[in-house]
Amino acid sequence: MARIDAHQHFWKYDPVRDSWINEAMHKIRRDFLPGDLAPILKQNGIDGTIAVQADQSEAENDFLLGLAQKNDFIRGVVGWIDFRATNADERLQYYSGFPKMKGFRHVLQGEKDRAYMLLPDFKRGIALLEKYGFTYDVLIYPDQLEYALAFCQSLPNQPFIIDHLAKPVIREDGLLAWKKDIVKFKTAEHVYCKVSGIITEADWVNWSAVDIYPYLDVIVDTFGTDRLVFGSDWPVCLVAGEYSRMKQLADQYFASYSSQEKEAIFGGNAERFYKL
Repeated sequence: MARIDAHQHFWKYDPVRDSWINEAMHKIRRDFLPGDLAPILKQNGIDGTIAVQADQSEAENDFLLGLAQKNDFIRGVVGWIDFRATNADERLQYYSGFPKMKGFRHVLQGEKDRAYMLLPDFKRGIALLEKYGFTYDVLIYPDQLEYALAFCQSLPNQPFIIDHLAKPVIREDGLLAWKKDIVKFKTAEHVYCKVSGIITEADWVNWSAVDIYPYLDVIVDTFGTDRLVFGSDWPVCLVAGEYSRMKQLADQYFASYSSQEKEAIFGGNAERFYKL
C-alpha cells in the first residue's frame, strides 16, 4: 500500500496574493515547488501526495493540475471554485475531465460570516459535488465546528474531511473548548479528519509531543483509525518544524497501533477517500 501525505501545498511566492504569510512566517516567504518536496518525501518514505489549494482562484487549479501532470508523486489535487456562482455546475463538470482533480475547498476559516458554509447558495454549490464524485475539505477554526457539523449533516452522502483537526489553539491550551464540539462528529461517518497542521497550532518554538498527544487522543476516539488521514501541511509546517519532525510526531503517536491501522492512517484511508 502506498504511503500518502494527504495535505501539502505549492506556490510561487507573491507578497500581495500570499499576504497571509506574515512576518513571523518569514521562513516560507519563498517559492515551494515539486523539486523541493520530492527529496523530502523520499527521505520520509512517502510515495505520493495530495496538493491542496492555497489561493482561491481557478488559476490555482491550473497551476496545481499542471504540476500534477508533470510529477507522478502528486496523486491528486484539491482545488477551488466559486460555489456560490450560478455556473458552479458547469465548472465542476469541466474539472471532472481532469483525473487528478479529486476535490475542492473554500477558506471558510477566513470568512467574516462564521456560518458562511450554511449560506443557501454556498450549500447549493457544495451539493453538486456528489454528482461528480468530488470530495470537500473543511477548513475551519474551532468556533465554526458547530456550523460545520450542521453543514456536513445536511449532506449525508457527500464525503467531507476536516483539515488540521479544525485548528485547536494548542499554544493556549484550547483542548476543552475544541473537544466539546469536535466529538460530535463521532456519528458522522461520512466525515474524515486530517492528522495535519498540528505543530503550527502549538508554540512554534517550544512545542513538544506532550502538548499535542491529548488532541490526537480526542480525534482517535472521535473518528477511529478508519477515518483519520496523515498530512504534513508542508511547507506551512516549516514555521514550527521540519517535515521529518511532523512525520516523526505522527509515527511515534501511532507506533503501538496495529500495522493494519497504521497502513490505513498513512495511506489506505487517503486512497479510499480521494479515490487515488
